[in-house]
Amino acid sequence: MSLPEIVSRTQWRAAREELLLKEKALTRARDALNAERRALPMVEIDTEYVFEGGDGKATLLDLFEGRDQLVVYHFMFAPEWEAGCRSCSAFLDQIGHLAHLKARGTTFAAVSRAPYPKILPFKARMGWTVPWYSSYASDFNRDFEATLEHEGELVERPGVSCFLREHDRVFHTYSTYERGLDGLGSTTTLLDLTALGRQEAWEEPKGRASALGAPAGSERIRYHDEYED
Repeated sequence: MSLPEIVSRTQWRAAREELLLKEKALTRARDALNAERRALPMVEIDTEYVFEGGDGKATLLDLFEGRDQLVVYHFMFAPEWEAGCRSCSAFLDQIGHLAHLKARGTTFAAVSRAPYPKILPFKARMGWTVPWYSSYASDFNRDFEATLEHEGELVERPGVSCFLREHDRVFHTYSTYERGLDGLGSTTTLLDLTALGRQEAWEEPKGRASALGAPAGSERIRYHDEYED
């Protein structure tokens, strides 16, 4: 095994400070990239997608649960499979308490092509409480490129799609797949994919921090049992 070089504390500090300059540059570049993502145009969704969840049939608008934003995780679980994807399962395992997303008007849900009767026991086995819906009765997965056709066969791939709601109108704002999911899982990394972002006053474009009629994002942070949903 190739291990790091052994040096003095002074040498380590010098090397660490040099790396810190690059880390700060990366943070600034990430902030700029997130601003460009929030500036992307959006597409109105006219298709009446049908999902099935714990409360029966649902529309895409229903998946918002009344909030302004929706983050969908495209969980790989084909109809013929007996269990969900291991990598997708590891991704859901790292999702934190959803109260912090909800406090910023954002709902998180998983969607798979497998029929709901297959999803339900697997979800129970994993011990998840994340909302999870079946898109078996619609073309949702294909339309949002989570299911692709390759050499005559359907192939699943993991991804995240973000949606914004304006009253009863739903808009698609962003999607990313596979390696685009690297580093995701925390509340802030998921919010960074959305049109409203973290809703902080310093974010560009200006004006979205107050879009929900509430204080800036960081000012809303509470213990997860203190939020009023």
